Parts: sequence; C-alpha cells; structure tokens
Amino acid sequence: KEKRAAELVIANKELLFQNEEKEKRAAELVIANKELLFQNKEKEKRAAELVIANKELLFQNEEKEKRAIELIIANRELAFQNLEKEERAEELDFANKKLAFKNQEKRIQTAELNLANRELVFQNEEKEKRAAELIIANAELKKAEEYQKEYINGLEKMMFMTSHKVRQPVANILGLSFLLEQEINSPDEIKESINYIRQSALILDTFTEELTLFIFNLGEKGKNKIMCK
Repeated sequence: KEKRAAELVIANKELLFQNEEKEKRAAELVIANKELLFQNKEKEKRAAELVIANKELLFQNEEKEKRAIELIIANRELAFQNLEKEERAEELDFANKKLAFKNQEKRIQTAELNLANRELVFQNEEKEKRAAELIIANAELKKAEEYQKEYINGLEKMMFMTSHKVRQPVANILGLSFLLEQEINSPDEIKESINYIRQSALILDTFTEELTLFIFNLGEKGKNKIMCK
C-alpha cells in the first residue's frame, strides 16, 4: 500500500509537471498569435499604402501624358509658326531688294522684320521653357517609377519574412505536438489538448500560405501595371 501511495505521489508530480508545461506552451501560443495578428495588421497597412501609392502614380502618369501631348502640340504649332516666319522673312527680303530705292518702304519692311525677329526670339524662349518642362516631367516620371519599384521590393521582402519568420514557429509547434503525442504514459486529456494545438497550428499555417500567395499576387499586379505603362 505504501509503494502504491509513493507511485501515486510520483504520478501526481509528473502530471503536475506536464500540466505546467502545457500551460507554458499555451501561453507561448497566445503570444505567437498576438505577434501574428500585429504582423497581419502591419501587412494590411502596407497593402493599403501601396494601393494609394499606385493610384497617385497612375494619376501622375496621366498628368505627365497630358503635359507631353500638350508639349507635342505646342512644338508642332511652334514649328509651323517658324516655317511661317521663314516664309515671311523671305518675302521681306524679296520686298527689300525690290523696294531698295524706296527708303520709306525699306524702313517699314525693316520695322516689320525687327518685330518678326522679336516674336521669333520670344517663341524660341517659349520653346526652351517647354523643353525644360519636358525634362522635369520625365525626371519626375522616372522618380515615380523608381518609387513604385521600391514598394515592390519591399513587398517581396515582406513575402520572405512571412515565409520564414512566421512559419518557423508554426513548424516548431507542430513538431512539439507530435513529440508529446508519442509519449506512452501521457493522459488522454493531454493528447486531446495537443490535438487542439495542432489543429490551431495547421489553421495558422494555412492562413500563412494564403497570406503569402495574396501578397505575391499583389506584387505581380504592381509589376504588370508598370509593364503596361
């Protein structure tokens, strides 16, 4: 009877130790779930920021295209006006040769030529301004594309972290549950608790894979938008 009592005391101590270990594992799982929830919220924030950045980039690209079209039209009009000015200059030169003996007419034609030259200078200055604006617009477009590429690189880094830093503790939980389940003297209640832990870990693992696939698809969409533009 004393032997049985001693064995019962030892069994109770072992059961108490196992219960304490189970509580520790449950506490660690709660902490891991909180950390995963925080990371998921951060991922959602980054995804929302990326959507906003893509919308802003699309708007900027449309504005750049509009400015480029307006600049092309202005350049065509300026080229047409330059041709018109050249024709006027030729006509003025012909008129000067024809009316060289008339000083008054020559003065009038000279005044017209000076005015045309001033207009041509003004138009050339406007053309230089438009060219400078086009250079600035192209530089801004390049910066915007680089900014989007940086977002895509950051998204790929997020995928790497999700695949390695989040799934690693999940794998540890699964491995620990399998090891504890194989113990011969483990009570049925412990096995049932371990089964719940494993189910939760499997659900967490499935969610991690879905999140990784979602982030990957989002990055591919961003790359496709850049290629289409």
